Amino acid sequence: MRNRLAKILVWVITAFIMNNTAVAQPKENETHQFTAAQAVEYALKNSVQVKNALLDIKKSEQVNREYTALALPQLNGSTSINDYVAIPTTLLPAEFFGGTAGTYIPVKFGTKYSALASLDLQQTLFDGQVFIGLQARSTNLRLAQKNAEVTQEIINANIQKIYFQLVIGKMQMGKLDANIALLEKLLHDTKEIYKNGFAEQLDVDKTTVALTNLKTEKIKVQNTIDAGNASLKFLMGMPQVETLILTDTLTEQTIKEDLLDDVYNYKDRKEVQALELANKLNEYNVKRYKLSYIPSISAFTQYSKNAQRTSFDIFDFSKKWFSTAVVGLRLNVPIFDGFTKDARIKQARIEYQKTTNLLSNLKENVDMEVQQARWKLKSAILTIDAQRKNMDLAESVYNQTKKKYEQGLGSNIEINSAWKDLQVAQSDYYAALYDAIIAKVDYHKAIGKLQ
Repeated sequence: MRNRLAKILVWVITAFIMNNTAVAQPKENETHQFTAAQAVEYALKNSVQVKNALLDIKKSEQVNREYTALALPQLNGSTSINDYVAIPTTLLPAEFFGGTAGTYIPVKFGTKYSALASLDLQQTLFDGQVFIGLQARSTNLRLAQKNAEVTQEIINANIQKIYFQLVIGKMQMGKLDANIALLEKLLHDTKEIYKNGFAEQLDVDKTTVALTNLKTEKIKVQNTIDAGNASLKFLMGMPQVETLILTDTLTEQTIKEDLLDDVYNYKDRKEVQALELANKLNEYNVKRYKLSYIPSISAFTQYSKNAQRTSFDIFDFSKKWFSTAVVGLRLNVPIFDGFTKDARIKQARIEYQKTTNLLSNLKENVDMEVQQARWKLKSAILTIDAQRKNMDLAESVYNQTKKKYEQGLGSNIEINSAWKDLQVAQSDYYAALYDAIIAKVDYHKAIGKLQ
């Protein structure tokens, strides 16, 4: 019997360990192939910043419930049990009992034990502060929602910037691979020319150094892409163990299309919308404190049962409990509070003025952002055209110099110089592409039209 119990115990422990091991296993590596729009959509569902912003909306809903509760009936119950160690003594005129006038007889009223259970119901009929609080509920909720939209827009812009930076990095990697192939061909040709006595060992060495530098540059670019990919997944709220593949491409036409006109509206900016709602809440605050000078009216009712006992048998419900019930209206008239209300009103007015100033300053900032973003976008598009032409020209120069070198009409110095110029031109072109897509995202965000 004992051996059987031991076997069962071993089996249970083994099953427990296997189950926990299975639970601890990381889930299989998932692969996601995302366009920029899909990456943004994923981020808006999984980003911690967005999740917290959505929780702020739920919190505002509960704050609104708190305001609503002030206008609903308030029901409270209470109970107490008393043991009068010394029963209170009351002095009664002695002449009531035939005694001398001007003298008093001590008399003890009450019992040693007493109990009281009561229910109190109160309903606010009118209270200026509660009234304004109810009016402000929708504005408070809309502010939380708008703040969430501001957070989502920031996430959207940052996702697009990193996404297209990685896309350009992939394009640059493709060009590096092509350039490595060109240099490998050039190194092979240089070695053949050297064997035939028409080049020096120095020419071979210079080309070898250039090829090594290019391969090193490829490793650096790949490391930058890997780091950017990790940053993008972090911003999206995607686990690092999962694989993210970017499917969008980027062309000059993509950047130049869907450019908006010069007309914009402040109210298209979510930050302006949020600040306007905050300003409206501050305006409600001023009204709320002003109405605190007005009397408030509430209705109340109370029902209680009490027991008086000479011995501790409070819970003997066969003995009589006495009932009391009352209903009434209560008028609370504020008379003087040491200027507390006045101080609160002035504080609320100051906060209202501050948000008004911030709103005016934000609109000026929007004007500045739009002007800067518009200038950067126009400049970036012009730069793309110039850098593309420069890159095409540098490539043409390199090809012609290479032909001359292969025909024995050029020097290694010329072809190395042409090669360096081509590398610089290509690098400048991709930098111009990146600057342009960033400028486009910033411009759309500045005018409140970020997709």
